[in-house]
Amino acid sequence: QVQLVESGGGLVQAGGSLRLTCAASGRTGSSDSMGWFRQAPEKERDFVAAIECSVGTTYSAYSVTGRFTISRDNVKNTVYLQMNSLKPEDTAIYYCAAKPGYLIYYARSREYNYWGQGTQVAVSS
Repeated sequence: QVQLVESGGGLVQAGGSLRLTCAASGRTGSSDSMGWFRQAPEKERDFVAAIECSVGTTYSAYSVTGRFTISRDNVKNTVYLQMNSLKPEDTAIYYCAAKPGYLIYYARSREYNYWGQGTQVAVSS
């Protein structure tokens, strides 16, 4: 069993930055692929970014490319989402997700087996 705990959310002005952290416990490590998703009120959960196990290949949604960066520390079993140049439309609950092994459809939430409880990000204009 894998447990994921997100932190680092908060309120920030447009143009500001936040770094989200996802701490994993259980059997995760470099053998698991990790992803970040977000869900705004009354909207579906959308893909944000992902990082493959082992080789560390990264993927990101078009809306955040160039602004958000996903990274991982396999020693600490932690995944980060560095968010720069934040916009009001980035406001959402951000969720961390994990999948054993490599990703196939990295942007699909059903690809992932484990989820955290989420952390709120609010960006004011």
